[in-house]
Amino acid sequence: MVAIPTDTVYGLAVLPGGESKVYALKGRPDQLPLILMVAEAVAAEAYVDVDRRARAYMERWWPGPLTIVLPAGEGTLGVRIPDHPLALELLRAAGPLLTTSANRHGEPPALTAEEAGRLPGLAGVLDGGTAPGGEPSTVISLLPGRELTIIREGAISSHLLGDEHI
Repeated sequence: MVAIPTDTVYGLAVLPGGESKVYALKGRPDQLPLILMVAEAVAAEAYVDVDRRARAYMERWWPGPLTIVLPAGEGTLGVRIPDHPLALELLRAAGPLLTTSANRHGEPPALTAEEAGRLPGLAGVLDGGTAPGGEPSTVISLLPGRELTIIREGAISSHLLGDEHI
């Protein structure tokens, strides 16, 4: 598990299968899902079902602070591409990573490598300078046959996200 900078805050990142480490370190309830970060939209297709509408949102808003929840096997999974050069370099080298903010559950997220490095049990911290902070990624659900649902308003305002904007 490593801490990485993103275009919003520092995040914790693990390879798929290492989720339990993140939940334990954060004290995060396991019903709160992690987000899969990828370097390219095509990499997400190995994990989620991407239809034409989802692809349009990906092309319009990625890389950037938009998480898209899509069908994944029997459930769903949120995916995004961060707009941060160091995070993208790591994702290209390591492949898709499961992520969440670098903090204990309920505490403010880390905005610097030093803050992220205070968490115990990390294999390392990638120092990308101070993260912009502010709003987390906006999270939307794009399930087939359903209207777009805003799960969490964040860095991208909801009034910019309707299907008429893509």
